[in-house]
Amino acid sequence: MGRRTDPERIAQQRERIAVAAAGLFAQQGFEGTSVALVAKAAEISPASVFYYFGDKAALFRAVFEQDLPTVESLMAEHEDAADAVEGILAILDALVQDAAEPGAAGMVVELVRRVPHDSQLMEIVSRTGEVVRAGLAALIAKGQAAGSIDPDVEPESAAAWLQTIVDGAYLGAEEGHAPTAEVRRTALGYLRAPRGGDERD
Repeated sequence: MGRRTDPERIAQQRERIAVAAAGLFAQQGFEGTSVALVAKAAEISPASVFYYFGDKAALFRAVFEQDLPTVESLMAEHEDAADAVEGILAILDALVQDAAEPGAAGMVVELVRRVPHDSQLMEIVSRTGEVVRAGLAALIAKGQAAGSIDPDVEPESAAAWLQTIVDGAYLGAEEGHAPTAEVRRTALGYLRAPRGGDERD
């Protein structure tokens, strides 16, 4: 019976270590964060960190590996939204909900720094981005068919721009202030279908 609970215990321990590491990476950077510091924050031994992750690079990747199943679930939740625009906005809300957390911008900066040096990290980030982009593009096309989204925007390109808006929210958000309203306003201005009388000279 004990062995059957091991995978769950291991997953919980890995998550606990990854959460502790994320805070340190965000505050002190990848190079400035030692395994010893992570171990202290997670209240385990450095040997235990290496047991669960192998090396510091794997530990950094683990922070972003958690994003893939999260976004897959998010896209599945909204793919059949009756109102495509509301589905898109709900996805964007979820994607930026952590932007105001302490260290969020720092973690994005560290990600940008690390990606060129870690092909596995690049693959993780790319796969996650592809899932988001595909889900948004499908909803954009659905909205265009319903007449609620500008028919002149190209769904894949528009989805990529929405991802850029989300990335910008992490870099520019004020700590403690979730930028959901700003992101919604920007997205709506970009996606909305032109209406008679809305054109400006």
